[in-house]
Amino acid sequence: MPVSANARAIVARFTDGKIVKGTTHDFAPDKDVFHLYVDGDETKAAVTIRVGALKAVFFVKSYQGNRYHVEDKSFRPGNDPGRRIKITFKDKEEITGFSPGSLAGRVGFFVVPTDPASNNHRIFIVHAAVAKKEFPQKDTPPAAKAS
Repeated sequence: MPVSANARAIVARFTDGKIVKGTTHDFAPDKDVFHLYVDGDETKAAVTIRVGALKAVFFVKSYQGNRYHVEDKSFRPGNDPGRRIKITFKDKEEITGFSPGSLAGRVGFFVVPTDPASNNHRIFIVHAAVAKKEFPQKDTPPAAKAS
């Protein structure tokens, strides 16, 4: 089913393991709820999603993804589009990426994956689902050789 022009394709992953795929028009990081059209079918009523019940919201390129793709979780030298971050969820899943904004003051925060070939454009991670946050240091330039 085609996604309407102003809808965003997402995968909502709940802390209980449930996964719902669809589209949203009203997700915002400072709202407690948003509405999701299951499978992007806007001819049916939208489902209300409570952000507090979620682990994360994945803003995806496609619903199918590539099941054979292995996410590259390494940080490469170069211009980082935000602060480096490694997230370990309470269910032990790990995500690495860059956090372009503040982590404080909201129910969650955005992360851009380190892997440019990832199926995710960005991920909204809910603080309550996180067991640990680490902030890897940016690569330091090589030391000058002594003459």
